[in-house]
Amino acid sequence: MIWKYKFDENIINKQFIKGNMIGYIGIECIEVGGDFLKAKMPVDHRTKQSAGILHGGANVTLAESIGSLAANLCIDQNEFYAVGLEINANHIRAKHDGFVIGIAKPIHLGQLTQIWEIRIEDEIGKLLCIVRHTVAVLPKSNAEKMHFDLPKI
Repeated sequence: MIWKYKFDENIINKQFIKGNMIGYIGIECIEVGGDFLKAKMPVDHRTKQSAGILHGGANVTLAESIGSLAANLCIDQNEFYAVGLEINANHIRAKHDGFVIGIAKPIHLGQLTQIWEIRIEDEIGKLLCIVRHTVAVLPKSNAEKMHFDLPKI
């Protein structure tokens, strides 16, 4: 297990998703595994572009949201915090309606950087977008307010 805290999808949805952009566009965590975080996002008026298909930026928002959240749950949040450094997305297929599923898995969990792969699939597992998200792990000063209030493992 890669996680430093005890949590599940219900805790994530209550503490980290409500009241911000992630919740506004309908992203919801649906599963936590030993080395992955999975979330779904609707393909609707909030996430489509003018041509009626899923906006590429919505894919990137889903990917960065779950990649950054997962990164922060893998480090000691009393000493460090993780922020996005770079993101690369390849859009493979269009999606007109329904939901997409994002699955974030680590490629590298280093002391200074992390690299996450986020696969975005349709409801039947067809790959729509593949994302690589690099995260910087920074030392926390007393000024930073990021705190998860989760029990350590």
